[in-house]
Amino acid sequence: MTNPRKSFKTALHTWTIHTTPLDICLDATAKAGFDAIEIRRSDIVDCYDRGMNKDEVIAMMQNSGVLIGVLGTEYGWFFTPPEEQKRLFGVLHETCEIAKAVGCDMIMSAPGQVTGTVEDAIAATRIAGAIVAEYGLKLALEFNSQHPVVNRTAVLRQIIEGAGHANCGMLLDAYHLHRSEGVSVGLDGVSREELFAFQYSDAPQHPTPGVRRPIDRLVPGTGVIDWCTLFDRLSEIGYDGYLSYEAPNPTLWERSPYDVCAEAVEITRALLLSAVCDDKS
Repeated sequence: MTNPRKSFKTALHTWTIHTTPLDICLDATAKAGFDAIEIRRSDIVDCYDRGMNKDEVIAMMQNSGVLIGVLGTEYGWFFTPPEEQKRLFGVLHETCEIAKAVGCDMIMSAPGQVTGTVEDAIAATRIAGAIVAEYGLKLALEFNSQHPVVNRTAVLRQIIEGAGHANCGMLLDAYHLHRSEGVSVGLDGVSREELFAFQYSDAPQHPTPGVRRPIDRLVPGTGVIDWCTLFDRLSEIGYDGYLSYEAPNPTLWERSPYDVCAEAVEITRALLLSAVCDDKS
């Protein structure tokens, strides 16, 4: 029987090897055999802080030979006051410019640490979606299971549908699905058309409570997520984007980024090659 999981593409999310300079992230991604990389806005800012300009950052990405699967913009624009939102939308413009230059068609963002109403997020997403559409790109929005408002799939869908842009869709995350309503409930009713991006890591049996940006994420197979069921559900949806390995954890940050990336690719390939589940619970 053909295993549809074999066609999933993998990417490294740079938070997994946090504190690693972007040039090393790119090299470790290539050497490990990931299909692409997901780069954070903070990685770009770190390059600026080290004296590089935008053109030099773009050239570094282009010369690496690594596909840029997703590029993150600065979070918070869902709920910030007008002046700060204006600054954040300026960052979004620059993020789109960089994405276009390096051949990346997907921008992502999450709610960040501030909060507000769903109506606030819808209004902001109308503006953000229009900005990203100017560049012919897609905007993938993520929920955070620990956010007071944007903390489950249904709320994310309400924001995206309310904004009314065809270039806006969902970014779902295995860890946050697990900590929200559970993977199965969180994926119920999700369509191929609305699922733009997917991140993955394992979750501990007893996650750290009260932390908005959890860094207790684990290597797949070392926590409680049912990977067989998860990958089968993504196959049933027909998801054909990247599986982006986002596993921020201080224990991984202490290790060689090359070892962390190589281990992730090996483990992910083993999971994807496993037999299709008999129980589709």
